[in-house]
Amino acid sequence: MPLGAVTALPQLPPDSVVDPRLGHHGPALLALEDGRIFPGVSFGAPASLGGDLVVNTSQTGYQEVCTDPSYAGQLVVMTYPLIGNYGRVLADDQSLRPWLRGLIVAQATAGVLGRARQVVHLLRANGVPALAGIDTRALARHLRQTGSQRAIITAPGDTDPGVAIHRARAVLRWEDQDFVAQVSTAAPYEVGPDGGPLVGVVDYGLKTGIVRSLVRRGVRVRVLPHTVTPDVALVPELVGLVMSPGPGDPVRLEGPVDLARAVIADGRPLLGICLGHQIVALAAGATTARLAFGHHGANHPVRDLDSGLVQVTAQNHEVQVLDTHLPRDGGFVVSQRNLNDGSVEGLRHRALPVETVQYHPEGSPGPLDATAVFDRFVAQAWLHADCSR
Repeated sequence: MPLGAVTALPQLPPDSVVDPRLGHHGPALLALEDGRIFPGVSFGAPASLGGDLVVNTSQTGYQEVCTDPSYAGQLVVMTYPLIGNYGRVLADDQSLRPWLRGLIVAQATAGVLGRARQVVHLLRANGVPALAGIDTRALARHLRQTGSQRAIITAPGDTDPGVAIHRARAVLRWEDQDFVAQVSTAAPYEVGPDGGPLVGVVDYGLKTGIVRSLVRRGVRVRVLPHTVTPDVALVPELVGLVMSPGPGDPVRLEGPVDLARAVIADGRPLLGICLGHQIVALAAGATTARLAFGHHGANHPVRDLDSGLVQVTAQNHEVQVLDTHLPRDGGFVVSQRNLNDGSVEGLRHRALPVETVQYHPEGSPGPLDATAVFDRFVAQAWLHADCSR
């Protein structure tokens, strides 16, 4: 790719790609490490940030995407062309702040007028840049050919392609960063009704939708920091453990993998979700590898190998589990596969109450086909609680 190659929508007035009620900061660039340049209009925070460039194909859910800790360190391209055509609902935020490094859209709209209900003001308040006027279809097709790339959104007015590309190539590699330590809670806390069984959730980048899904099923949740050790995670009052989703490469997480081994040996109910799935898989003897451009969206079909049931799932991950090294005598089997590329979407243990899923069963954002994952885990937690009395 030649240095400074440019892909852009026709040169339209900024107000035609950013609703005038939102306002904009002027021209800016999206620069990729391979030398591709996408000119756009800055409308988030008037700042510059870089990260790994990923494409999300969801038609809705931009609020949840912006507040999902799993997007830490990433620039997110929304392929749906109109972003902002419905308002933000505070209760649907997946964490207390946005974690993505930048938002990239074709057109920024203003479906509602109140500042508190416009996602762009959440980005501006937290220093997150956003860029409109990008040919997101061309960008998505380009990444399909090249795989994941580092990229940078420049500050408004910084439109020198050579400088921008140099800065994109200087962005720290995704694999070399510890995102979990950035997003995890610093101290334990509890949520939910008194009287139900108490389950632990290890926060590697926890979404509030997961906590709500558990509490809705009558359990009380103790959220634990990512540094939790087996002696704390396996106290008698905890009748099950969930390993949450989160950002980053699981091979960096030796402590969580050791914790997963301890929980499996203990025999307590264990559910791994997304990054949690990868952590449990490593503990079980499997390996992981980075996908070319990740799975990001709300429309991924997954087949359960036992029942044959196909579910549409929400996904957000860069890494897949490889079952080629999964020990045959270890008790774990592949339970679900992605129908798009055949990748592993879940593991189950033949004898123990252990299950993992690569997708997001709470569907924040996305479909709710897979919520039975929580039903199975909570049923096992209740059973463990009854047996422990």
